Amino acid sequence: MPGKPVADLEIDEALVHLLLREQHADLAHLPLAHVDGGWDNELFRLGDELVVRLPRREAAAQLIEHEQRWLPQLAARLPIPASVPLRAGTPSTLFPWSWTITRWISGTPADLVEPDVDQATSFANFLRALHVPAPAEALSNPLRGVPLHERDERVRARIEHLMRSAAFTRIAPSVRRVWDEALAAPASFERRWLHGDLHPLNVLVSSRSDRRIVGIIDWGDLAGGDVATDLASVWMLFADPATRAHVRGAYGECDDAMWTRAKGWAVFFGVVLLDTGLMNSPRHAAVGERILNNVLE
Repeated sequence: MPGKPVADLEIDEALVHLLLREQHADLAHLPLAHVDGGWDNELFRLGDELVVRLPRREAAAQLIEHEQRWLPQLAARLPIPASVPLRAGTPSTLFPWSWTITRWISGTPADLVEPDVDQATSFANFLRALHVPAPAEALSNPLRGVPLHERDERVRARIEHLMRSAAFTRIAPSVRRVWDEALAAPASFERRWLHGDLHPLNVLVSSRSDRRIVGIIDWGDLAGGDVATDLASVWMLFADPATRAHVRGAYGECDDAMWTRAKGWAVFFGVVLLDTGLMNSPRHAAVGERILNNVLE
């Protein structure tokens, strides 16, 4: 099974500086530093308040354009700050794809600092504000928000690959049971807006003692589809079952079928992060293991 995809292009500070001089010259004087690299994008801190986000793979280039089009329209009503595009970069001879400049949100990813339990209501309010009906022209995402049976082959392949790990072998029957229950739940074909990739690395938490959720980043998978995909995040963010139940109650529109599908999506994220993480990212592996442990409680 593949791990983190190889970059189609190498992106460094020198290239980003040239792009800024070419398209946003008024920002080119600001200090620039590489801060992170995910599956799809490279991030560069620009001064104190901005971040430059560039796709590292051609497959991710359209996600940047999609985010630029739709997120500014959605973000205004969200009670938690989102990484809204402030400026757009366009393809040029220097770089073949669109890129974006967003505001820097200061916080720590939720895999390193778990949100406080009193954030359950705030997070539920965020999900409810986001999960409104999506317009007909909103893109569908073939990997998120779809009926779970469309993800079945990939999940089972990941589970089989993980069977090489003795630690996973012990929990594999329970993981399969939860996944099978989710597959059996009635599917939803209602198209509401969803983030699509709401795992702990995309949720920022205050590093202060209050552990507030202060930002939601990486909206490239934004799409219309089954919002159970996003509700899976309760098993990713909150270890306490009572807190997860509180999110469900505060969200207010989650029947048993949606909750069961959400748990299935949590299995999806858990096995993908654990499987890929065991190959080349201990941090992802730790997140995946934690998600599966929460699901199986």
